Amino acid sequence: MALSDLTVEAVTAAVDEFDALGRESFLDKYGFGEAKDYYVVRNGIAYDSKAIAGAAHGYLPGREALRSGDFTGGAASVVKRLRALGFRVPPNRAPTWVRDELILACDLVVQNEWRVVAAEDPRVIELSALLQSLPFHPPETRSLTFRNPNGVERKTGDLVSNHPDYKGTPTNAGATDRQVLGEFIEDPAKMHRIALRIREAAESNPDEVPFLSPEVQEDEGAVEGRLLQRVHYTRERDPKLRQRKIDSFLGSHDRVHCELCEFDFEARYGERGRDFIEVHHVVPLHESGPTFNKLADLILVCSNCHRMIHRGTPWLVPDEVRDLIG
Repeated sequence: MALSDLTVEAVTAAVDEFDALGRESFLDKYGFGEAKDYYVVRNGIAYDSKAIAGAAHGYLPGREALRSGDFTGGAASVVKRLRALGFRVPPNRAPTWVRDELILACDLVVQNEWRVVAAEDPRVIELSALLQSLPFHPPETRSLTFRNPNGVERKTGDLVSNHPDYKGTPTNAGATDRQVLGEFIEDPAKMHRIALRIREAAESNPDEVPFLSPEVQEDEGAVEGRLLQRVHYTRERDPKLRQRKIDSFLGSHDRVHCELCEFDFEARYGERGRDFIEVHHVVPLHESGPTFNKLADLILVCSNCHRMIHRGTPWLVPDEVRDLIG
């Protein structure tokens, strides 16, 4: 059999037959056991991927259905072909938790007095739904159990068991888990504010893609979290906001220049550099919240100073940059 021969129509017909017969009868008819790792998902229902592929072969013109021993399954064969045809075949493991998700989970642990929060707890159920709604992870990377209540409970267990005061054996938490945990131990009030801001940003920017642009990937670990950073950068790049700040600045200056190092793009590059400048939000979003800032909260900066502000954590405030320049 050549898996490359499978078509969308043949696979769809096999899935339809699975629905008509039910899992047990379908698998018995085609001689397959239940899948261990990979399932095709349609309308929220999981179908045994290798069995579907074998049955689908019989829906090709002039072909017969194949039994389990006739071909190999797995990620490199069946899964690869089904995904190429546009079917959703989730991975068998959920993607790694990103910083924002960990902040939300750890905030719940702190609210629960550093105890594991059970899967049936309404707060876990609510957090599970929130995590599933966030666009950090593309659909093709989400497992069937992606951020379900049991997974959220396990993550609260990771955080609890890695607390310095925990008396038992810690689980194998990741580096970001331990970093977020340490920040909550050091300043729980501040981290709680950040968790609240992430929730607010998620509600007010449901369509905002939270992944950072390539030029700022190195700053991904900044204290605000990925979603707040994305909102922050989006605002700094808002052309209307940028122009309003420039117009305000020109009300008291002949030309725009960096308010930190006084670099003047027009003086250096001539007409090409006229009115070229970047805008930076002085107040971090974990303090201000995802709301529109006053022009007084903005500062005009050159590209170099802007990058120095955002390089590493915590981000520098304008006076700290001025002190570096001397």
